[in-house]
Amino acid sequence: SLLAFIAKQELPQSRVVIAVSPSLAEYERQAAFEQAELLNFDLHVLYTKEVDSEDYRRNTGNRCFFCKATLFEEMTRLKEDWHFDAIVYGANQDDLNDVRPGHLAAKKYGVLAPLLDAALGKEEIRQLAKYYQLPSWNRPQTACLSSRFPDFTYVDQEALHKVEAAEQAVRDAGFKQIRVRYLAGSSLTARVEVGAEELFRLTEEVVGPIEKSLLALGFAKVEFDREGYRQGKANIAKLDIVKSNLENSANLYGK
Repeated sequence: SLLAFIAKQELPQSRVVIAVSPSLAEYERQAAFEQAELLNFDLHVLYTKEVDSEDYRRNTGNRCFFCKATLFEEMTRLKEDWHFDAIVYGANQDDLNDVRPGHLAAKKYGVLAPLLDAALGKEEIRQLAKYYQLPSWNRPQTACLSSRFPDFTYVDQEALHKVEAAEQAVRDAGFKQIRVRYLAGSSLTARVEVGAEELFRLTEEVVGPIEKSLLALGFAKVEFDREGYRQGKANIAKLDIVKSNLENSANLYGK
């Protein structure tokens, strides 16, 4: 949002593009459209089809690369049609602390990251957005719906819709920072995460109706993470597994 605002302020001829696909929750799409109208972004909607790609669906650890590659390939065509000089996206300093395969796609297509070049982190970006009175300045951080699926869990439109409906049920219960993890083990499990500052609200009176709603959506089991949401949690678990495997290999070979 901040990047789009500054771009339109400094380069009025620039265009703001949003990618719409099953991995974008309707709740997020609507908020983006409302802000774009309020700020006169002249929003261009790009309907991407990354979910149709089998490479994306297999979700083997580099799903984000195929997503961003699809997006940037489409945007490169727009850049040429519009005779523009560059494509920019909102990568920032804090993203360097997480696993982000999408950055490789940006590098492949020569996409620029002005916020990263300016060494701006998320908190600084929020403060600047607040200064410019952007309505999204204090919105909870989020990611595409596919990020709720652990690596090697197949992603398709039906599963994405199930996660979206589950998160809306939690949102309807009054929570703001929400993740519903899609765990397809021996039984399909929904693991609910809410913001750490909202954990106190997970009382039996609240948990019961949420669980009932998620079971009605087709989940066989519902869990509530009592540690709360924090960014990169899924990737931290992934890195711990990799570290453990490396340590086991080292012990096996006596190194």
